[in-house]
Amino acid sequence: MDEAWVFLSDPKNLKRITPDYMGFDILSGADRKMFPGQIIQYRLTPVLGIPFRWVTEITHVKEGEYFVDEQRFGPYSFWHHKHFIYPTENGVVMEDVVDYKIPLGILGKLAHMIFVKYKVKQIFTYREKALNEIFN
Repeated sequence: MDEAWVFLSDPKNLKRITPDYMGFDILSGADRKMFPGQIIQYRLTPVLGIPFRWVTEITHVKEGEYFVDEQRFGPYSFWHHKHFIYPTENGVVMEDVVDYKIPLGILGKLAHMIFVKYKVKQIFTYREKALNEIFN
């Protein structure tokens, strides 16, 4: 649990568990261990190489158990991401619970059906695999 928490609560490690095709770079805010109120700025190029910035705030941290990040600026009209960490018989599990909303009304709903939902699932599947490779 301790080893997993140290890794997961260090924002710099997010790049290690994000697919390369996302063009993910941390611009600022990852210079210390995660804390409530921490603002982290990223640059991503997830679609057609078009860059955009994403700013999140770490809103809640319970040492060794969970943390929450929320989008402050970025591609979603709403993004709330909870990370729960708990022991199991076989080791440690991180459970992600993500609530989000796409902007642009009907166009956003169409984009969600066509590719956004798939991309979000693909990213979290990649993270699960990457974490298993790091810790197993």
